[in-house]
Amino acid sequence: QQENIMKTKKEVISVSQLVGTAILAALVLILQLLAGSIRVGSFSITLTLVPIVIGAILYGPLSGALLGFLFGILVGISVASGADAGGFLLFSLHPIITILICLCKSTLAGHLSGLVAEGLSKRNLPLGVFLAALTAPIVNTGLFLLGLTLFFRETLSQWASGSQNLTSYILFGLVGVNFLIELGVNIVLAPVIVRIVHAAHQMKNQEEI
Repeated sequence: QQENIMKTKKEVISVSQLVGTAILAALVLILQLLAGSIRVGSFSITLTLVPIVIGAILYGPLSGALLGFLFGILVGISVASGADAGGFLLFSLHPIITILICLCKSTLAGHLSGLVAEGLSKRNLPLGVFLAALTAPIVNTGLFLLGLTLFFRETLSQWASGSQNLTSYILFGLVGVNFLIELGVNIVLAPVIVRIVHAAHQMKNQEEI
C-alpha cells in the first residue's frame, strides 16, 4: 500500500511539473511577443529569462532547459524572419550557426540555472534563487558573445570600425547595456521569485501530508 501511495505522489508531482512548465511556456511565448520589440542598440532585450528561471527553480534543470529551448526557437524565428535586425544580419551570413547559437545559449541558460538552484536551494533558498537568477542572463549573454567571437569576428570588426578596441565595442557598444538591463531585471525580481518558490514548496508539503 505504501508503494502505491508513493507512486501516486510521484505521478501527482510529475503532472504538476508538466502543468507548471506548460503555463510558464505560455508566459515565455507572451513575454517574447510583447518584449521582443524592446531594443537597446542592435539587439533586443531579453525579459523572457524570468519565467525560465522560475521554471528551472521550481521544476528542475530539465524544465529550465525545455523553457530555454522554446525561447531559443522563438528568438530563432525572430532572427530568421528579420524581426530582429541585428540577428538577421548574422543569419544572412551563417544561418545554421546563428540558429544553433540562439538555441544553445538559452537552453543552457535554463539548464544551468536549474542546476544552481537544485544545488543550493535546499541549504539556502534565497541564495539559491538569487544565484540562479544571475546564472541565466550571464550564461545567455556569455554564450552569445562566445558564438560571435568564434564565428563572426570579421563581421564584428567591421561593425566596430572607428572603435579603438573590439573588446570594448562588444562589451559596451554591442550588448553591454542589454546585459545590464537583463541582469538588473532578474536581480530586482529575485525576491518575488523567492516568494513564488516558497509558496510552491508549502503547497507541495501540504499535498504530501
